Amino acid sequence: MEKRILIIGASGQIGNELTMYLRNMYSNQNVIASDIREASSIVMESGPFEILDAMNAKAIEEIVTNYKITDVYLMAAMLSATAEKYPIKGWDLNMTSLFNVLNLAKDKKIEKVFWPSSIAVFGPTTPKINTPQHTIMEPATVYGISKQTGERWCEYYHKRYGVDVRSIRYPGLISYKTPPGGGTTDYAIEIFHKAIENKKYTCFLNAQTALPMMFMDDAINATVNIMLAPPQKIKIRNAYNLAALSFNPQELAASIQKHIPDFTINYKPDFRQAIADSWPASIDDAVARKDWGWQHTIDLDKMTKIMIDNLK
Repeated sequence: MEKRILIIGASGQIGNELTMYLRNMYSNQNVIASDIREASSIVMESGPFEILDAMNAKAIEEIVTNYKITDVYLMAAMLSATAEKYPIKGWDLNMTSLFNVLNLAKDKKIEKVFWPSSIAVFGPTTPKINTPQHTIMEPATVYGISKQTGERWCEYYHKRYGVDVRSIRYPGLISYKTPPGGGTTDYAIEIFHKAIENKKYTCFLNAQTALPMMFMDDAINATVNIMLAPPQKIKIRNAYNLAALSFNPQELAASIQKHIPDFTINYKPDFRQAIADSWPASIDDAVARKDWGWQHTIDLDKMTKIMIDNLK
């Protein structure tokens, strides 16, 4: 049977690039993009697009039926910094959207679900260096609480109803194609824009705050590859740890200075510092590498060059 893919949240940082990647793979007509607002012109013009509220179960089901959807990528979410400002809204969006999609899979209306988790599931009591796949999880943010809860429900729906749901814990994601979207790791995107615009940046985290990061191309590859893997290789049905890079603002600034020597950075930590302090500094993703062959390709200096070349 032909793959027919629905992406919910196609206007977001990941959704935008994932849509175009999957359209290249499966043809434009077989990948239906959707979001509560219009997406970029390239997404809107290259294939089917539907205005869709991820919290409206009936509307999702109608699109699934009309387009004979087989796989859903649920990318809609309220991210860490935004959800701290609107806790109940963040919780409602992140949980209701997940149930809407899991229930369609339970009722055999779709075959496969991708749902992204995050390093936000970890908390201040989690081991910070090389955080293991199985460890203490006491998240300190609404976003993290919703992602941890979502992981438990994904595993439950798999065990109880046989739902083929797959998930990875994204680190901070860096891309030049879409603007920052209200996440704590977004300094690592903002810094490039400011470096090119006026050669200086005021960072909302302190110089030594190391966080797990990944260039968007690697994240898209991981997302597609976990969905392509045979079901028997997916041994973890809550979410896999995923890692590529780990750096702090000072190290990122030094990498930028190799290209823009007079770039300067200063530090003015705000409420996002406490969020970052509750997250790991580096992640152990050996299980993903073993189970379904995950590997990253882009290191810090390579990423810096790609970002500067493209943003210029």
